[in-house]
Amino acid sequence: MRAARQRSIVGRLRARGVASTEELAELCGVSVATVRRDLIELERLGSLRRVHGGAVPTNVADADALRGFAEVAATDAADKAALARRAAAMVADGDSVVLDIGTTTMLLARELRGRHVTVVTASLAVLDVLRDDDAVELILLGGIVRRTYHSLVGSLTEDALRQVQGSYVFLGASGVRADGTVLDTTAVEVPVKRALLQAGDTSVLLVDRHKMPGTGSLRVCEAGAVDLVLTNEGADPATLAACRAAGTEVVLA
Repeated sequence: MRAARQRSIVGRLRARGVASTEELAELCGVSVATVRRDLIELERLGSLRRVHGGAVPTNVADADALRGFAEVAATDAADKAALARRAAAMVADGDSVVLDIGTTTMLLARELRGRHVTVVTASLAVLDVLRDDDAVELILLGGIVRRTYHSLVGSLTEDALRQVQGSYVFLGASGVRADGTVLDTTAVEVPVKRALLQAGDTSVLLVDRHKMPGTGSLRVCEAGAVDLVLTNEGADPATLAACRAAGTEVVLA
């Protein structure tokens, strides 16, 4: 039974790229404690790599360790700034917004300065932008600090998000596949992004045109799981059509 259970765990990781301990326990019909023991053994055998709250396949690397926050922020900066301005225009005074980690949401935070809104985030970059703004009510989620990408991650972050319900959630991603699947490259961020999807009345994916389609080793969610995709003029028409076909509204900045 243990061998079959562990085959199921490895198979799920190969299919989805990342899985939480709770998800694997439900898959196998066993306790979280049992799954944790399986993960320890499978990691020892080289079959997977444990991360905060779950596991990933052994071939999944932390892309942010290779390409830091400042380098990412300087890439396609004009397109990201256009998305940030358009996203800020969606927010009304009095709204509560939940911001993902990332360089585009940092720019969105700049656009929200001086606005009477509530901002909830696990982004230390957003904290730096808004920490001295008395107009914005700023709520910082807890978690483990990822210094390479100025973010908080882990079970504390995910648990805190379950207590949050904003007017909008603004998410980032490494790319959107041609079929509309949302992708990311960092294993510890994926469970946080999945929790973010449930934390707002309207979920908005902020992806510049160069990410439509884009790449990523981990699946965040299927096409249609976000309410709206905000991207730039010039994004790939076929990828936009796949998003619309899945029921996601597309807005071009």
